[in-house]
Amino acid sequence: MSTDPHPIQADARRLPAILDQARAAAGAFLATLRDRPVAARPPAALDLPPLPEAGWGAEEALRFFLARCEPLLSGSAGPRYLGFVTGGATPAALAGDWLAAAYDQNLSSAGDSAASAVERHALSLLRALLGVPDGFEGIFVTGGTQANLVGLATARQWAAERAGVDAAEAGLTGLPRLLVVGGAPHASVGKALSILGVGRGALERVACLAGRQAVDPRALDARLREAGGRPAVVVASAGEVNTGDFDDLRAVSEVARARGAWLHVDGAFGLFAACDPARAAWLEGLGEADSIAGDAHKWLNVPYDSGFAFTRHPALQRKVFSAAAAYLGEGPDLMHLAPENSRRFRALPAWLTLMAYGREGHRALVQGCCAHAAALGEAVSAHPRLELLAPVRLNIACFAPREPGAAARDGLLAALREDGRAFLTPTVLDGRPAIRAAFSSWSTTAEDLRVVADALGRLA
Repeated sequence: MSTDPHPIQADARRLPAILDQARAAAGAFLATLRDRPVAARPPAALDLPPLPEAGWGAEEALRFFLARCEPLLSGSAGPRYLGFVTGGATPAALAGDWLAAAYDQNLSSAGDSAASAVERHALSLLRALLGVPDGFEGIFVTGGTQANLVGLATARQWAAERAGVDAAEAGLTGLPRLLVVGGAPHASVGKALSILGVGRGALERVACLAGRQAVDPRALDARLREAGGRPAVVVASAGEVNTGDFDDLRAVSEVARARGAWLHVDGAFGLFAACDPARAAWLEGLGEADSIAGDAHKWLNVPYDSGFAFTRHPALQRKVFSAAAAYLGEGPDLMHLAPENSRRFRALPAWLTLMAYGREGHRALVQGCCAHAAALGEAVSAHPRLELLAPVRLNIACFAPREPGAAARDGLLAALREDGRAFLTPTVLDGRPAIRAAFSSWSTTAEDLRVVADALGRLA
């Protein structure tokens, strides 16, 4: 271990060697992803040392991490990690993320760096890819939860101003509780409402269409009519998390407009259906939304963490997120649209992957993932001990063992985890314990699908 009295300066002199060591470690990890167990089983507590007095130096610390911790990381960057909705990282996005760390730009201000211009351009590229009208202002945030928070915070400001109160300045005291309605909202919507002081209890679930995870527009209209003009926010799903189902955005937007409600579209991964001509029509009506949430570390395949939010009410958004301090200024800096003041250059990985692979590359990525999900659905349907629980509409196959109950589901998931060839996650669909497999990575191939189907077939 290093005995240099100034380990940072010593490491600075050896920075090329340190970065070479990190590059080699990253290359070895990525090269072996297909051969590693997809999900690790770390011990309850890692045996890690206390804070050293003198410090080890970067190379020794990195060697220790690689020996003790790296073998226990998951294969979430690989082709058979099908839990949650976890994208991989394209080569261009990975390069962009490394450079973002090296450049270490703080996007709190546009006055001393081109980084803000790159972020604005990346957002314009996303608008073009996803069919979001140019009138929408965008911002990069940490993920879908934060993107939902940005949209719902702006909606909260809108609702309060309808009652004559500037909530950003005066708070929510004395205001009627905001009504938030949706058919199958993601858990992050409730989390955002909790953070915002609106409360999870403000979220009401409206009936879905029969056999669907998509809201019934007639039931939605009836609930808003019943509210009698009370300020309301409609949360529409563009890609429900268990089945990939879509609300009818055109019909929902018409209901929201007729009833004077704010329309927020949670499109964490489903927005990227716009890349596929066979599915792009599901996003008709998106331009009528007031706010839109998306997640780049899902189907755009950039490294964690990266989300984005769009709104066509940037003045309201600025009221919520403006940072009032003389040294920060009041210009057009993007930090006045985001929860954070200090903001990482997370737009760079998105910009690089969008420019590197363009519309055609992202169309192929989305179509490939959807094809894999459909093929797994067919394999599940053909298996005597498995049952497909919903049509495969997008990139998710939702299924369950025919033997009822959580024990059968959890036993199969445990066996898959022990087997190591694939990782899937549990869910509940219409009250039934289920399993979901979400295909979101550019690196998944037909051979990977065969491996996943074989593991399921043998262990079910």
